[in-house]
Amino acid sequence: MQALRQNRKAVFWSVMISMSIIMEGYDTILIGNFFAYPEFAKKFGDYYPEIDDWEVSAPWQTGLNMASTVGGIFGGLMNGYLASKFGYRWVMIGAMGLLNVFIFAVFFAPNAGALVGGQVMCGLCWGVFATLSPAYASEVCPTNLRGYLTTYVNLCWAIGQLIASGVLRGCLPIEGEMGYKIPFAIQWLWPLPLMFIAYFSPESPWYLVRTDRLDEAKKSIGRLSGDKTDEQIDAQLAMMVHTTRLEAEVTKGATYFDCFRGVDLRRTEICMVAFMGQILSGSSFAYTPTYFFTTAGMETYNAFNLSLGAKGMAFLGTVSSWWLITYFGRRTLYVGGIGMLSVILFILGILDVSAGEKGLWPSGGLCIFWLFIYSLTIGPLAYSITSETSSVRLRPLSVVLARTAYQVTNVVSQVLYSYMQNPTAWNFKGKSGFFWGGTAFIVFLWAYFRLPEIKGRTYEELDILFANKTPARKFAQAHVDAYAVSGSAEEHTQTHKAE
Repeated sequence: MQALRQNRKAVFWSVMISMSIIMEGYDTILIGNFFAYPEFAKKFGDYYPEIDDWEVSAPWQTGLNMASTVGGIFGGLMNGYLASKFGYRWVMIGAMGLLNVFIFAVFFAPNAGALVGGQVMCGLCWGVFATLSPAYASEVCPTNLRGYLTTYVNLCWAIGQLIASGVLRGCLPIEGEMGYKIPFAIQWLWPLPLMFIAYFSPESPWYLVRTDRLDEAKKSIGRLSGDKTDEQIDAQLAMMVHTTRLEAEVTKGATYFDCFRGVDLRRTEICMVAFMGQILSGSSFAYTPTYFFTTAGMETYNAFNLSLGAKGMAFLGTVSSWWLITYFGRRTLYVGGIGMLSVILFILGILDVSAGEKGLWPSGGLCIFWLFIYSLTIGPLAYSITSETSSVRLRPLSVVLARTAYQVTNVVSQVLYSYMQNPTAWNFKGKSGFFWGGTAFIVFLWAYFRLPEIKGRTYEELDILFANKTPARKFAQAHVDAYAVSGSAEEHTQTHKAE
């Protein structure tokens, strides 16, 4: 609370910029829910006599699901270059301006192919927001607030998806193309206000220091800090200059190949698999279950009502996770969370086999419970584990590898989901729970044997523990003397210096 009072301006601007994630959460959930929209199926699908209904075919569902993900991959990679060259503010303004234009392609799409193209273009902008907002939050806020404001990104996702679920449910009775076009049109409400917010927000002082614009950095620190004296601002600026120069020296010559060599291979594995676990936990199937319920026989209105309730539980789960992360370890929450998600998914599969359509409402309740547990544990935790486990020297590269692994897994997952749920393809319905329960159980086994407890450890202590090859289950109890570095840790340090 003391840090919050003293840095209220920095917190305010961080929260404002992170609103772009609310918009992204709203935008990205639309397509997956539209497959359950009768009017959307008539416009972009075909009539199938065997099911006596209109349906978007599995290949087109795959393309539409993957389009924004593919665009997001390239958008995130572009942001790494653009933000380092032009700064956070102008990249945000530019991406918002382009999104305003790209929404036209989605809104007026005459066929499924044009809609795929529009989704790819919008995905470029969403990829920028997904990587820019957490980075801005981490750079403008003090260390003891950084964890809360970076995991706040996950809350923004939940808020955006909650709003989208409400809009989708409200537009469901509208007949004709406007039934799905109005939710698309609402996307135009976001970019312009956020462009003004980005224009008036202070630039990250860390970016300004990295580009040797020290006078501007000093002004930015003054705008963010509030009540600090000139001496305190000068001291903070000096610290930033020293840290930036030190990091530049440490990270000089680092390559992606280094992430897979020696001790860092284990750290890279943890970062990548922890992020991939979000997808392998069954999120494609249970996170947005509207289409699953409609293909299983539930009335469309009831399916969207359930989705709205599920997103409300996701909001509560994310808020509650802040307290759990404070009092419980990362390993405890991740292992327990993924284990519970696996059990829930297996029960969903069993219900489909044993009860059929009679088990739809119990399955709906289980999906809501699944989403609550996900938002309480592995949803926000993956961000924390990735940023804390990677070595300081290789952190930017490790985060990119983890995010890329997540996106590739997501693409494969969306392909499988489209075929599993589509009644004109495999038509697995609730039996998909067996498959995703199995992938979640594999992640559970990995986490139990490979995920270490990193809560309360300094980066120096983590370096020593990884260098000593401490088993994952002994990380929490292992005693570390940072001033008596073991031989293996010292050799590891010398290796980095030689490189």
